[in-house]
Amino acid sequence: MLTRKTKYGLKALIYIAKQDKSKPVLISEIAEHENISKKFLETILLDLKKNGVLGSKMGKGGGYYLLKSSHEIKIASLIRILDGPIALLPCVSLNFYEKCDDCPSEETCSLNRVMIQVRDNALSILERQTLYDLTK
Repeated sequence: MLTRKTKYGLKALIYIAKQDKSKPVLISEIAEHENISKKFLETILLDLKKNGVLGSKMGKGGGYYLLKSSHEIKIASLIRILDGPIALLPCVSLNFYEKCDDCPSEETCSLNRVMIQVRDNALSILERQTLYDLTK
């Protein structure tokens, strides 16, 4: 399940992607149109800025803007930035792997095998979908 942080981050990015590319979008505008707490949205947008998804401009005419085309921004990468692993178990995560403490062997764990299939199927969709796809 997506966290509220990721859901709001995606909604904010969709909103930004739909706006005129020549001018940055104010946090207050996004918060109002998407019904997101401005304070919470600020932290989300800062995370996206730190990770190279958004740029910002201060002062009059300031706000946030996409650093790349919405066609280039994969949904999987956004989820990882905002939430961390996409995998449901740490032992099947590609980017955030951790061995499970309670499992003697991943090779014999039937739960591990099923969760690898879940991860692979989810990733095949999330890696194909872009921010642009969400704006249609």
